[in-house]
Parts: sequence; C-alpha cells; structure tokens
Amino acid sequence: MAGVGEVFAAFGRLGLTSFGGPVAHLGYFRAEFVERRRWLDDAAYADLVALCQFLPGPASSQVAFALGLQRAGYLGAIAAWSAFTLPSAVALVLFAYGARDLQGPLATGLFHGLKLAAVAVVSQAVLGMARALAPDRERAAIACLALIVVMLAPGTLAQLGVLVAGGLAGLISLSPPVARAPTGAPSPVTRRAGLVLLAAFFALLAASFIPGSGAFALCAAFYRSGALVFGGGHVVLPLLSDAIVAPGWVSQPDFLAGYGAAQAVPGPLFTLSAYLGALASVGPGGVLGAVIGLIGLSLPGLLAVAGALPFWRTLSADGRARAAMAGLNAAVVGLLGAALYDPVFIGGVHGRADFAIAATAFVALVVGRAPPLAVVLFCAVAGAVGA
Repeated sequence: MAGVGEVFAAFGRLGLTSFGGPVAHLGYFRAEFVERRRWLDDAAYADLVALCQFLPGPASSQVAFALGLQRAGYLGAIAAWSAFTLPSAVALVLFAYGARDLQGPLATGLFHGLKLAAVAVVSQAVLGMARALAPDRERAAIACLALIVVMLAPGTLAQLGVLVAGGLAGLISLSPPVARAPTGAPSPVTRRAGLVLLAAFFALLAASFIPGSGAFALCAAFYRSGALVFGGGHVVLPLLSDAIVAPGWVSQPDFLAGYGAAQAVPGPLFTLSAYLGALASVGPGGVLGAVIGLIGLSLPGLLAVAGALPFWRTLSADGRARAAMAGLNAAVVGLLGAALYDPVFIGGVHGRADFAIAATAFVALVVGRAPPLAVVLFCAVAGAVGA
C-alpha cells in the first residue's frame, strides 16, 4: 500500500489547479490516476465514479476520498480529501474576511457582479443536468413536477419529499435497465465496517433534525444539507439557502456573493460551506465556524461512500436500483431549477443591464465554452464598472 505522503502530494497539486467544477475534476482525476500514475484502470475508475454519483454528497470530493482510501487506507482517504479541499476552503475564508472590510460603491458593484456570475453558472448547470438526467418525457415530467412542488412549498422537508417521490416514480414508471454482472475492484472496507459507517451516517442525520442552538445548530444545518444533496455541486444551493439563509444566519447578498466567488477558486464547490460558516451569526464564526461548516457539509458524503463501498459491486448490477436512481436524479433537476429562480435570479438580476450581463456570461459558458474563472472575472468587472 502506498504512503500517505504520496497521496497528499498528488491531491494537493490538484487542489491548487483543478478549476472548472465537478465534471472537470473527474477528468483531472482520470488523467492523473488512471493514465499517468496507473493507480487503477478505467473500469475500476468508472465504477468508483458511478458509486459517488449514486450517493448523496459532492461527487468529486467523494471520488478523491475513495481513491485515497483504496491507495493508502483510512489515513490516505483523509489525506486525499484534505489536500484537494483545503486550498479553496482557505481562499474562501479569506474572501469572507475581506468581504467584511470592503465598503463603498465599488465593492458593492463587485459583489453584485459575483451574484450575476452565479446566475450564469447555475443556468448552465440546470441546462447540462437537464440534458443528462431528464432526456426523455418520463424524467422531464418528474423534473417539472419536482420544480412545481418546491416552488409552492419551499423548505427542507419538501425537498426531501420530492427526492423520495422522484425515486419512487423512477422505480414505478421507468423501465429497469438490464441487470449486469458486478464490476470493479474489491472494497478496502469490510462489510462490518461499512455497516458501522452507514449507521453513523443515518444516526447523525437523525440528530441533525433535533432543535438546538449555537455551534450544534450550525453543524446540524450543514450536515443535514450534505446528507440530502444528490447530484453534488450546484444542487446544494437550495438546501444551503434554506438551512443557512432562511433563518437569517447569513444574508442573501452575502450568500450569493460567496457562491459567485466559489466559481473563481479551484477545488470542490462544497468549500462554500467554509465561507458561510465563517460569516454565520450562529456558532463561533470565523475560522472555527468555517471548520464546522466544511466538515459538517462534507462528512455525510464521506461516510456514505466509505460505508457503501463493500456493497456497491452487487447493488450497481441491480436494474431496479438504477431505475430508482434515475428518477431521483430527474427530481434533482427540478430542485436546481427552482433554486435558479429563487434565490439566484431574483437575488442577482435587478434590471435590464443585470440581465444583459448575466445572459452574456451564460452564452460565453455554453456556446463559447469559456472557463468559469473568466466568466466570474467578467461579471465582477462589469458589476464594478456599473457601480
């Protein structure tokens, strides 16, 4: 088994250079660990990616965690996740401190530009996910119904109900894919350990619904959001908005500005949680609040992937499980579509000029295939100039 230092160094370099979001991250991982380092082959890597897309949580961070686990055990898993996550988390915490000190029209315009960047990026995510996850009439109908329900009844419980209903609808209405033989490498986690980790996942999820205050309430809100997000990345936006913004812990302008800034840094989008934890009016705030936010949002996905690894080879071959997941993923498209309107669009677009900037950025992303960093910089400059 390889050393933890090798794993940390490999993922540290990726954490500093991996721009472009979850799909790009998975491409970087394949180039680094399948083609260059040959830690595993294409079939094993594809099976690992499929597992992480099946589970709640941030897919790219979960893949990093699982690669580290397979390469150097539990310490390797922690090293891989830390090295890949910390660079962007530190950058966003610094941004949180800087945002408090920046005042005046120029700073206001800059932050408004970041909100417009969020409009363009989330619009691109909705379009891409709709094409991939709701390409036929059945799944498009599930997505539309999910959007309508969440718009009429916002809140975490409604979002959870929509996800469960989407999975049941997929199981009932979608033809199960043909069963296939189990694939992938044997799990480094034993079945007994997997059951313990999955039990911890559900026990902490149940605890996150217990009313509380201070640091407990903050940690519970982040854990609950991380445990209920399917699809990763941008899909966490409505859950975090409901958990952190709705109670007034972070203002909606600060939330959207941080979301825009998260597009300009490398690494996983879930590090937005560090920014929100640092700014939150509940809990310790500052660096300790950032640590609570980052670990709270990421922990459920890491527990889920480690716990599911020893059972995945059998489950992934079951056509009914994949049909249910297809329906759930279609419901995820509806959730993200609702978030595109509220809070992203109504929080960022306040006039014709704003709409023109956001539309230009969207076209640059979708048609011009501009990198997200360039689009964020364009929107920030446009907002500053407008101010």
